[in-house]
Amino acid sequence: MHARARSIAALLFGALSCGVASAGDFIASGTFDESPEGPYNRQEAARFLTQATFGPKLEEIDRLYRIGYNAWLDEQFAAPVSTQLPFLDTLIQQAIAAGGPIEVWQDKRQEIWWKNALDQNDQLRQRVAFALSQILVVSDQNGALEGNPTTLAHYYDILATQSFGNYRNLLEQVTLHPSMGQYLSMFKNRKPDTTLNIRPDENYAREIMQLFSIGLVQLNSDGTPVDGNPGTPGVQTVPTYNQDVIRGFAHVFTGWNYSGCVAPSAPEGPSLNWWDWEYCPSGPQNQDWRQHVGWRTPMKPWGEGTAHGDIYHASSGTKQLLNYPGVSLPNGVLPAGGTARSNLTAALNNLFNHPNVGPFISRLLIQRLVSSNPSPAYVGRVAAVFNNNGSGVRGDLRAVVRAILMDCEARARCAVPANAGKLREPLLRITQLWRALNGRSIDGRIREGWPEYYGAQAVLRSPTVFNFFLPHYQLPGEITTLGLNSPEFQITTDTYITRLTNEIGGKVYWAWWGNPDLGQWDPVQVDLNREMAIADNPAALVDRLDLLFLSGRMSMQTRALLIAHVNDIGINSWPGARRERVQDALWLILSSPEYVVEK
Repeated sequence: MHARARSIAALLFGALSCGVASAGDFIASGTFDESPEGPYNRQEAARFLTQATFGPKLEEIDRLYRIGYNAWLDEQFAAPVSTQLPFLDTLIQQAIAAGGPIEVWQDKRQEIWWKNALDQNDQLRQRVAFALSQILVVSDQNGALEGNPTTLAHYYDILATQSFGNYRNLLEQVTLHPSMGQYLSMFKNRKPDTTLNIRPDENYAREIMQLFSIGLVQLNSDGTPVDGNPGTPGVQTVPTYNQDVIRGFAHVFTGWNYSGCVAPSAPEGPSLNWWDWEYCPSGPQNQDWRQHVGWRTPMKPWGEGTAHGDIYHASSGTKQLLNYPGVSLPNGVLPAGGTARSNLTAALNNLFNHPNVGPFISRLLIQRLVSSNPSPAYVGRVAAVFNNNGSGVRGDLRAVVRAILMDCEARARCAVPANAGKLREPLLRITQLWRALNGRSIDGRIREGWPEYYGAQAVLRSPTVFNFFLPHYQLPGEITTLGLNSPEFQITTDTYITRLTNEIGGKVYWAWWGNPDLGQWDPVQVDLNREMAIADNPAALVDRLDLLFLSGRMSMQTRALLIAHVNDIGINSWPGARRERVQDALWLILSSPEYVVEK
């Protein structure tokens, strides 16, 4: 990093304060050709693309400005889904054909995620899938999943495919996916057996309620907690479920195994049944075990369609599920009997129709796409769309995503809370850099398989089912005092601030297209040529980067400091001066609080 850049960094940090004038503030702008719903200028287009994609590109900003939000959304909803599994399967088949070792592990799964996030046209779908992957969490940190990247790729493909589908369908596909079955131990969960001291595992029963659907406390339609004792100071929250409900769902989630596991057609002795249940293969043997069908097809009830019946499913006895106003099961009780499949359907319907689901899921998605602290009104408007898309359909994620992005609070067309916005996630800071500057490697590969080292974050690599950070995490100090949430700050430690800042510095100052010092190393390289062409005009350069990275919201103070610094690098002082101007401006912007906090 240039010495003058280091000295000016402190000035940039000191220039920040609430209420400073922004370079993006203006009285009027636009043309007679703009779409009626907006965007009304390129800054608004860039801000929308920051929320809806993995980072704006200059040509996409101009195109969105020309066609309008709704036309762009319609295109994205119609775009074919980009998947991950075919890429991994191709690598496996190539290795088999070559007769060499099959080196297809989690780094290759990360690679195809980067490629889809950076280059594919279904940007909105991929961005929503990324959000869903942090709600419906599975992780390669699980021992059973660590060595099998293909099942996680298949799981992510379901999230992408269902990003604009119905949440009820997604919830069922997630529940029955072998990755989730392994991760939250619903896989091979057995009915009670007092003789063997077996009780149904409660892990998935807890998490599907706490994290995937309704949360821990009853909510109003705007996402605020129900007050169980109104009229008294503070809010006395009301739990959404108790141990009886956990136990009821745990009994429902019994009897499921690999789809390729086949029970004997006729009843055998209990030892044989247990052996086949416990040790059956995941499916027909492929050339490589990572391609076994059982890892990429829904789990099925053991014994379904045979003389055994659902031998390991807890069909006897009633099951207490959720009880709420309008519940279809009388008092939320699932009657005795039924099959593993019919009971699962009834339980997921019971869960999906709980009034908490709309505000709970809507708020989580708003946090991932727009703001860590959406107003209750914003949550309520989106939850209303979740509850009814306008055609009587509940759980329509396409309608929900449109409502989130087009809400007046997201588009700053109504009163916006002073604390609106969010800290940019580490992975999104990298994708925005590479997309804005056409980042690419010479051979097209992306060797970025372990980004958690510098960013504390990698796709489907959360340390726990609670994601990398909690949606209600509050950074100690002023944020906690104000009662605000700051999820991403949970991984923004001193260590990772330093690592990520240095990583971005390396990607700007070292991994640039055409650097002769790279030698045989072929990382993703940013292309600085377009910005170097205007480096002789510091104001134009800073404004270009302001548009791409801050959506034109750079403060006047920061803009003036950057222009002065760029001017201070003599354009003809040495052969690399143009590049140095661009690199210094980039690095100072990308490490500044004005950029890191997305408004």
